[in-house]
Amino acid sequence: MPVRNAEAEWKGNLLEGSGHMKIGNSYDGPFTFKSRMEEGPGTNPEELIAAAHSGCFSMAFSATLGKAGFAPKRVHTTASVHFEKVADGFAIASIDLATEAEVPGIDNAKFQELAEGAKKGCPVSKALAATKINLQAKLL
Repeated sequence: MPVRNAEAEWKGNLLEGSGHMKIGNSYDGPFTFKSRMEEGPGTNPEELIAAAHSGCFSMAFSATLGKAGFAPKRVHTTASVHFEKVADGFAIASIDLATEAEVPGIDNAKFQELAEGAKKGCPVSKALAATKINLQAKLL
């Protein structure tokens, strides 16, 4: 399996400094205090975690459904990463996954069961196991 790489550099102090991230061949751009803590141009680590988690979960859920004999037409997932102030600094307090899928021939109970299994088996969910991950799954 390939090894995936990213890099980041920060210049200056926290509030006035700026950073630059490069993610493989897909993203090459800025991040700043404002893009992380407020609203500003650029990305931030939490947004990248959300992108990775939503993509990984969609693929994991599709695979889980396939292994159970269902052929999903579409799996769409949104991840919301909650970055909050805590006693000793900042932390990712939780992640909300909201997925909806078109899966012919499945009932909602089985759909929910397989969604929970995909959440547990998703490699990004496993990597983020110390963080509370909430899942809302909707069968279309």
